Amino acid sequence: MHYLVTGGAGFIGSHIVEALLARGDGVRILDDFSSGKQANVPAGVEVINSSITDPVAIAPAFMGIQGVFHTAALPRVQLSIDKPRETNEVNITGTLNILLAARDAGVKRVVYSASSSAYGDQPTLPLHEEMKLNPKSPYGLQKYVGEEYCKMASLFWGVETVSLRYFNVYGPRLTFEGAYVTVIAVFLKQRAEGVPLTITGDGTQTRDFTYIDDVVAANLLAMDSAKVGQGEVMNIGAGSNHSVNEVAALVGGLTTHIEPRVEPHDTLADVRRARELLGWVPQVKFEEGLKRTMEWFEKM
Repeated sequence: MHYLVTGGAGFIGSHIVEALLARGDGVRILDDFSSGKQANVPAGVEVINSSITDPVAIAPAFMGIQGVFHTAALPRVQLSIDKPRETNEVNITGTLNILLAARDAGVKRVVYSASSSAYGDQPTLPLHEEMKLNPKSPYGLQKYVGEEYCKMASLFWGVETVSLRYFNVYGPRLTFEGAYVTVIAVFLKQRAEGVPLTITGDGTQTRDFTYIDDVVAANLLAMDSAKVGQGEVMNIGAGSNHSVNEVAALVGGLTTHIEPRVEPHDTLADVRRARELLGWVPQVKFEEGLKRTMEWFEKM
């Protein structure tokens, strides 16, 4: 099989590329390198350097492709607030361009990287897919609109789609800026610089940290499963959460507290739908995933 990975030079996309190559699939990358890195691209992989905002330029990337993993985005909450037009163009119009290009090229399925930021603040946990969404930034709204366009693509344009809502993805090659940055990345960088780890508020706030290998496994299952393809949306999280204080203790080093910021106090994914539809169960426990991430960081 031949697959296209948009944003294939980025954190999540590059891991999907590696997994596809490991199982013998053909892979093509579409990336404009606005945030992706050439160092993340395996040797010999075809790369088309173009922005998903240009429908004409990206069309050739879809020829001969059976499936698309759409991870390309401008994943920055503050940028989406400061520059809503620019981020809307990439995250909404760019996603529409991907879906239409897939339709025109006869691509069977698109797996879309959605975001748990679409939930915003919710009164109860765990977060499940039937909740009324309450995005708190243009970015969260844009990623949600992408899900809806995926449903439209399946309903009207003959493209099978699946949307995966990620929760706090971390692991080797994790990003150090943007909406996908985790407290793990912040703490690792601070420890390396020899400065105290900055804990916002009292540090009791929790996050559902999801290891990159589990995210990749979910993507491959979503592409291959015969049970999905009609715009289904599902959470991809660990199904457990850990406090900022726990993370700081595991990373190690001096800490300092700073003023709390406006953010959900806790996140926790209900992953039953992914288990039922994909047979997906997260495999990597947080302590092990953090250990692997720290070992990677120390070798940088």
